Formats: sequence, structure tokens, C-alpha cells
Amino acid sequence: MMGNSGGCGRKNDAASQLYAGHSQMFQTADSDRHVQSVIHLRIGSPSGKIFIPPLHVSGPDSGGCSRRLTSPSRPSNLRGVVPEIQHSPLEAAHVALGAKLVSFAGWNMPVQYTSIIDEHTAVRTACGIFDISHMGQFIVSGPTAAAWLNGLLTNDISKLGVGEGQYTLMLNETGGVIDDLIAYRSGEEEFFLVVNASMIEEDFFWMAARQDEDVVLRNESALWAGMAVQGPTSPAIFTKVFPGETLPPRNGIMTTKAGSVVCRTGYTGEDGFEFFSPAAEGIGYWQQFIAAGAKACGLGARDSLRLEMGYPLNGNDLSPERSPIEAGLGFFCALEKGDFIGRDTLARQKADGPAVKLTAIRYLDKGPPPRAHYSVVAADGRVLGELASGVLSPSLMTGIGMAYLPAEFSTLGTALQVEVRGRLFPAEVVKKPFYKPAPSA
Repeated sequence: MMGNSGGCGRKNDAASQLYAGHSQMFQTADSDRHVQSVIHLRIGSPSGKIFIPPLHVSGPDSGGCSRRLTSPSRPSNLRGVVPEIQHSPLEAAHVALGAKLVSFAGWNMPVQYTSIIDEHTAVRTACGIFDISHMGQFIVSGPTAAAWLNGLLTNDISKLGVGEGQYTLMLNETGGVIDDLIAYRSGEEEFFLVVNASMIEEDFFWMAARQDEDVVLRNESALWAGMAVQGPTSPAIFTKVFPGETLPPRNGIMTTKAGSVVCRTGYTGEDGFEFFSPAAEGIGYWQQFIAAGAKACGLGARDSLRLEMGYPLNGNDLSPERSPIEAGLGFFCALEKGDFIGRDTLARQKADGPAVKLTAIRYLDKGPPPRAHYSVVAADGRVLGELASGVLSPSLMTGIGMAYLPAEFSTLGTALQVEVRGRLFPAEVVKKPFYKPAPSA
């Protein structure tokens, strides 16, 4: 694995971007001076074994350097810090395919190429490929890396063997969700973390502020192009692109002979893998996967696919105000492993039962697509909450969504209504997932 790029601009070739032993400086501002101070960290030194994430700083002394400091969805209150749209290393390929590009989590990303239903169906029946270059990649290493991560994350890292991964969450002190992520054990003392795009900087600085003396934390997000290859025929497509190589088992991680990273996970409920290559090689691999039979798919289909499975979206279904217990993710919280940030809240909620629950809701009849923030109404007319996520399911051809509701209204079969532009549409509480994919061959 390589360190984060020390230069400005788009993602750069991994081989030429190792920080090792170099100094990194960045500027911050406050209300008294446009540029107040310069912070200096010696990378790899005992006082600062962290890699600085991409920054964006503007000001008279910035030298024209353009790097991102804060998430566009959580803008900084520092004067002189300007949000910018980030560009995937695969963007030229999307343009060539006629993709519709939209701003998502601060990135210019494809929402669809043909239609959401067409792309959704391709993943359920064959294979689709998504650009996930906006996702972040952290490397955590050192003799105490596992123990340190176990104090930050909800799942039990110590149970992972080399080459294995797990879904986990990072919480604030009150048990609210900062981010949900996948953690892989890539070596005896090394872990590869895949974090959400809008949370790269916040995650990184949260972790760095609590860093153990013997842990090295690297943000490699600027180095990788990412692709999610998903669907029943994805293993066959992998074999076409990498003859003689074998996919890792479910939730596993491997490195190809050429040095790319393959993770046997996904966000669709179908068989598949996530693939990370050096950024400069990304378009070449994207084209190889498509030539092998994968259909280019956008964020629209990714959202409908994940919601059919009941998978949460951070920022919609997960937030700093809601805990994993309230979100129905207690299975991924190893309370027995010992102390970790947010544990006390989770233990109390598990013992007492949460007052609210993230509840799966399905229309009883046809209706307009349900969307986030639409009100959820009880049978007697009381407003109980609002949808955190909602979509017209292409597989079920009806509206589905999730909402935080009082626990007494989260029982299966409870009659509800969803308000859409002043009209009420009947719905009921159902079990997740909304849709069950066919078993893998």
C-alpha cells in the first residue's frame, strides 16, 4: 500500500505518491486573520504518524494549492476554506458512455446511463459495474492496530483472520453513528478500511485525534480508483479479466498479481466484489470489466438496490443522533469485547429496548415514489416521523422506505400511511429485506 498524494489536484498514480519521511504543511484560517497559522506534521515521526487527507485551502498565502479539508456536506466554519467538486478518475469513461452526472457527496458522479430500472435489473439478473472511487480508503498498521481499532469501532476486529473483513460502525461519545464502514485485515498488523465518501475527512481527523502511539494511520483515498462489480455473473466476469486468479470468499480481501485490491463485498445484496486499482489504471480496468459483460450502472440503481435489501445509507438512515441499536444494527456491535466509544449508550438501549426503531415500510397499493422526508402517519392521523429513505422498488414495483418510528409502531403488520404531496397512501410495517435475491450458484 502507498501513502496519500502530497500534490494538488486529481487522483495521481500510486507508485509516485509515497509520503514517507516528508513534511506536510497546510494552512487554516480564523475570523481574525484570513490565514492564521501553518500546521507542520512530520510524517512517520513519533509525534505525527498520520497522513494528511486531501485539502482545499484558499487564501493569499495558499500558493494556488487546491486540497479538500472538510466534507462538502458538512462545510467547515473556517474562513478561507472553499468546497470543491471532486472528480472520479473514471469520469472520462462515464462521459464517453453518455452518463448523466450529478453532484453526490461532493463528487461529480454518474446517476444513470440508460435508466435506473434497466441498470437495477442488470444487477439482479446478470452483472453491473458502479464507480465507487468517491469512497475513502484508510490503512491502519502497527503492533497495537487491532486493539486501537477495537476501541473505535463497534464490531470485534480481533475475530478477523488475515484476508477477512467485517461490517462495523464508528460512533461518537453518545453512541450516534459517525460512519459505517468495512474493515479488512490485510496483514497481521495491517487493516484496510473503506469509508463513506462524505465522511473521509471527518473520519480521518476523528481517528487521528485519538491515535495510539504505536499506530500508523494513512489516508490513501487519493490513490485509488474504485469499482463495484455486482450481480450473479460477477464471478465469471472476474475470471475473464483475471484468468488464473481466484476471488476471495465472502467478506474476504486479496491482492491481484498486478497489485489491485479485491474485496468480496457489495451494497446490492447480490454476489460480487469491490475492486480498487491505482487511480491511473482505473479506466483500463473499467473498460475490461465492461468488455467482459458488466453493464455500467449509476448511483440511482445503487440506491434502489441497497434499499431493497434494507441496507442503510449514512446521512439518511444513519446519523450522529441515532445509534446502531435504534437502526437495527445491534448484530454488528460486540458489546462483550470490552469498552469502545459509544458502548455505554448501546448497552443501555439493548437492556431497556430502544424508544425508536428504523422501520421498514411498504406500500399496500401502487402509488407515487416515496422519498426521504415524506411524513409517516399513523392510522389515526398522527404524524409519527418521516422517511429516512424511500424509492419505488424496481423488483417489487411498489413503494418502499425506512423511517425511525416509535417502537410501538414498528411491529410487523402495523398499518401506516405515507404522505405524498398532501395525499395519504396506505402502507404497513414489513420485515427486512424487502427483496430476497436468488441464492448464489
